[in-house]
Amino acid sequence: MNSGHDNLIAGWKTPADWQALRTRLLAAAAGAWHEAFTAFFETRLNLRYLHPIKVLQDNGTFQGEGFSILAIQCSLVEFLESAAQGKNYRFLRRGETLARYEYTSSQDVFIAFLRDRAPFSATFNRTSAQDFYVGVRCGLLHEARTKNGWRIWAKGPVGIVANVADRIVYRDNFQDALLKYIMGYGERLPVEPALQQAFIRKFDNLCT
Repeated sequence: MNSGHDNLIAGWKTPADWQALRTRLLAAAAGAWHEAFTAFFETRLNLRYLHPIKVLQDNGTFQGEGFSILAIQCSLVEFLESAAQGKNYRFLRRGETLARYEYTSSQDVFIAFLRDRAPFSATFNRTSAQDFYVGVRCGLLHEARTKNGWRIWAKGPVGIVANVADRIVYRDNFQDALLKYIMGYGERLPVEPALQQAFIRKFDNLCT
């Protein structure tokens, strides 16, 4: 039996709520894009990612919770970049091809975020972003460990998310940078048509 909670996309918001807002977005209704960010995008991130990370930070013992924090952060990175591009992941079976706004390589999306999105772009280029993807993202999500000499520290110099030369990632600084990016995204969304179109493609997919 359908409990009514089977497809909640942002807190208590449902696909029907998204369709109602989508109509207002396309009609350029006043305040609609602010609502899209706060009620759908930000709420989804807060409840599923950011609040759980804060709980781990506030109750940590510096004995290993950084691995859980970074694992959640790495999952979030791919969502943020795919939302900015308006692309959706698809697992390709033999003989299948991707549609225009689909991707099958998480690596490309992940690297693009670190390399191109401020404030991460101040630290990473393509080479160091790929090294991070392999050593941290894939290490954590596939083997519950970091690889290739990468280490997780709680904090580093202000504004520095990682020391790529020594392969150290500062998980609290990384979190601060994610929050800064999300805030900037929220400021851009009401005024950038390409970002708006990408947002609609992403949430249409989330509601299917």
